[in-house]
Amino acid sequence: MLRIGALVSGGGTNLQAIMDAIDKGTIPDAAVELVVSNKKDAYALERAEAAGIATGIISRKQFENSADFDKALADTLLSHEVDLVLLAGFMAILGPGFFTHFENRVMNIHPALIPSFSGPGFYGLHVHEAVLEYGCKITGASVHFVTPEVDAGPLILQKAVTVRSGDTPEILQKRVMEEAEWTIYPEAVRLFALGKLSVQGRHVVISE
Repeated sequence: MLRIGALVSGGGTNLQAIMDAIDKGTIPDAAVELVVSNKKDAYALERAEAAGIATGIISRKQFENSADFDKALADTLLSHEVDLVLLAGFMAILGPGFFTHFENRVMNIHPALIPSFSGPGFYGLHVHEAVLEYGCKITGASVHFVTPEVDAGPLILQKAVTVRSGDTPEILQKRVMEEAEWTIYPEAVRLFALGKLSVQGRHVVISE
């Protein structure tokens, strides 16, 4: 069974999409074993608790430096024997030490078509504000393996979403979630669960 750990900071809509896909059997032989937040008031924790999933709170403020924070997160995930780590709206940057334990086993969903509108400073509504400011006709979402460089890991799946006249950042954010994020994130996890993903340099190869 694929044991999943999720790191969250907010509402957890992508976490919910993955939990729903597991419940429906779309993601086979998998379970979310642990949800950890760096914010005690994250609604994602309530979603996890309602589903009977173990939760924890680990804040950067608890530690003298980022390396100790990374170690605490990694140790907690390892104690639950997690196979795959999902960043689901996790508003903290993980350092190199974290990935020594989970190389090519950490995924993230980004609300744009990487490499556009990605990297430091591009998160949440800031992404959609930038898309609209540039007058883009198409945006979307990307699932990628996470590396120490922000939003720079190998791409797994992407899906385009049309930008419409009259869109606000909030409206566009909602459409990107509904039409792209909640589809491709569970699909990426499904492919991982089936052993169909392999990383070759910057490329993720999806086997038949």
